[in-house]
Amino acid sequence: MKEIRAFIQPHKLSNVVVALMEIPDFPGMSVIDCDGFGRERTQHTQDYKPFLHKKRIEIFAPDRLVEIIFETIMKAAYSGQHGDGKVYVIDALMGGRISTGERDHDLG
Repeated sequence: MKEIRAFIQPHKLSNVVVALMEIPDFPGMSVIDCDGFGRERTQHTQDYKPFLHKKRIEIFAPDRLVEIIFETIMKAAYSGQHGDGKVYVIDALMGGRISTGERDHDLG
């Protein structure tokens, strides 16, 4: 099981969600508002704030779905501009479903 974590432009969220929901057996996702900056920083002359608003997407998926989810986010979030975002794949050792007590190393 892996966590796919993406930081995308807020205006691209609906494109990404629609594309992900077309994936068979898509396991679901969480979306969080966040602020941050990467290599490209904005210039504010009065009150210096380098942070830009982003959406953070978190998806825990079985290994067999990781590549398709990764590629889907990369395509759906693309605008061709600096600051489109980033996508990471992180190992998740185990997951648990609280309602049933089920535990699995590939719980999606």
